[in-house]
Amino acid sequence: MPDFPIIDAHLHLWDPAHFRMSWLDNNPVLEQRYELAEYCEHTKNIAVEAMVYLQTEVETPYAFLEARWAVEQARSDPRIQGIVPWAPLEYGERARAFLAALKELDPRIKGVRRIIQFEPDLAFCLQPDFIRGVQILPEYGFSFDICIDYRHMANTITLVRQCPHTAFILDHSGKPNIKEHMLDPWREQVQELASFPNVMCKVSGLVTEADHAHWTPADLVPYVSHVLTVFGEDRVVFGGDWPVVLQASSYARWVETLDALTAHLSPQAKYKLWAGNARRFYRLSPGQ
Repeated sequence: MPDFPIIDAHLHLWDPAHFRMSWLDNNPVLEQRYELAEYCEHTKNIAVEAMVYLQTEVETPYAFLEARWAVEQARSDPRIQGIVPWAPLEYGERARAFLAALKELDPRIKGVRRIIQFEPDLAFCLQPDFIRGVQILPEYGFSFDICIDYRHMANTITLVRQCPHTAFILDHSGKPNIKEHMLDPWREQVQELASFPNVMCKVSGLVTEADHAHWTPADLVPYVSHVLTVFGEDRVVFGGDWPVVLQASSYARWVETLDALTAHLSPQAKYKLWAGNARRFYRLSPGQ
């Protein structure tokens, strides 16, 4: 385990009995309550000093209610220093009313996430209105979490190229196909994405892209190594992706695995990965 307190830059909390979340249907691992009490239990042997809450893809009518609920959770546990809710960016300029409401809701709202991965049209993120929605985020002080899988990488590069003033972070390293040990074209595309200085990368969610029952740390090595190389020590961020990670690993096993895979890093680079870069990207409170 890291020998200093860490920041979890990718936390989910939910109760399926509270908000409708159809993507959890028939998933026995995830279709249950995972709130702060459960998170504290799962992380009891790990020093987590701060967390960033990511939207959980509730059904659209609940989206603003989820943002408000996340603020309530942050009041219960002040370690939740960042919140990244959903916003209807595909409406372009007409998304401003929603973004303004988020801005007014709470200063812990640091960015937005409008998931691209689930869109059947791979060109969804290239709609002019969606691009415009992403372009206006800096006006509200918001960053954008990119949630895609490897199939969307080429179009995401085109999106990022048209939004040079927006701060981006790539969730789950772009979800490479680890289960089938596919590196290309993900490898070249991630390298191209890393060439944009306004993009960072979360080292998160990788075990759920591997074989849930049989993955080994060796399966993750080429993917972790590649993002560390192309993004460099200043633009990589640890994320727990709890409770989604539970489909393939305990929280502790994921932390232990990534700690082992990054044991060669300098103490300074380790701190950046596990805490410093997340604090900088999401503009969190200074460390104690």
